[in-house]
Amino acid sequence: MTTTITFDFDTSAFGALRLAPREFAREMRIAAAVQWYAQGVVSQGKAAELAELTRGEFLEELHRRKVPACQVTADEIADEIHGA
Repeated sequence: MTTTITFDFDTSAFGALRLAPREFAREMRIAAAVQWYAQGVVSQGKAAELAELTRGEFLEELHRRKVPACQVTADEIADEIHGA
């Protein structure tokens, strides 16, 4: 099931970003998914789904935007290893 969400933007926004409206909508979807993933709100798989990308494509987007693909800290890994 899908839901359509409508945003009103001044047409000058598209020109400033050098994006057509369809490209702008795609960029917004991806940017939101990357941000929610980085904040730990959604999993990598769910973020890829929200961005309408494959998981591999989403990983490429994370790399391109310099967002770590692994959201686990070294301390959390050490705790897991030591059974804390």
